[in-house]
Amino acid sequence: MTLPDDKTVREASKVTVYDASGNPVEFGSLFRGQKTIVVFIRHFFCGVCQYVAQLATVRSDALEQAGVRLVVIGCGDWQPIKSYCENTGYKGDLYADPSRVLHQLLALAESLERTPAGQEKRTYLGKSFIGNVVKSIWDGPFKNPQLIGKQGNISQLGGDFIFGPGETCSFASRMKHTEDHIDVADLMHEAGVSYP
Repeated sequence: MTLPDDKTVREASKVTVYDASGNPVEFGSLFRGQKTIVVFIRHFFCGVCQYVAQLATVRSDALEQAGVRLVVIGCGDWQPIKSYCENTGYKGDLYADPSRVLHQLLALAESLERTPAGQEKRTYLGKSFIGNVVKSIWDGPFKNPQLIGKQGNISQLGGDFIFGPGETCSFASRMKHTEDHIDVADLMHEAGVSYP
């Protein structure tokens, strides 16, 4: 996969993201001090959040032993972060990039396409498409109507990167369709983190 160049990483480092309380955080501060896996997810109502549920199974002691931090960034506003973490069981660092400036700088595409016919689905996809749609509606607008419009662009794709230490990027995998995160085991292997 094509890595973002040094200029792009420097520009991305200056972008503001927001934590679960709405506090602004400079993106670069998340990885300058240590190697950091940064997973860009789709919108906060996405029923394919089994990926983040699987990320939640990465042991904190394995990350600590490898000297690696794990960060998730969504494309919506910060207000859905707490309910998204509850829905997925993810207890790590999660931020929002509502401007999607990071997504644009890192060349993350937009699409509503699913896994192409004949291509094997990723291992983290446990539910059927209909099951994902129902879960998206239930966890999103049905349970949290006050968050409607804050979930982010539904066509925004994500990707998986390894940044730092410093303003460097050593790994990049950009989603080509809505079910295309790199498998968690492969991502952890790239980062030198023991999994499972």
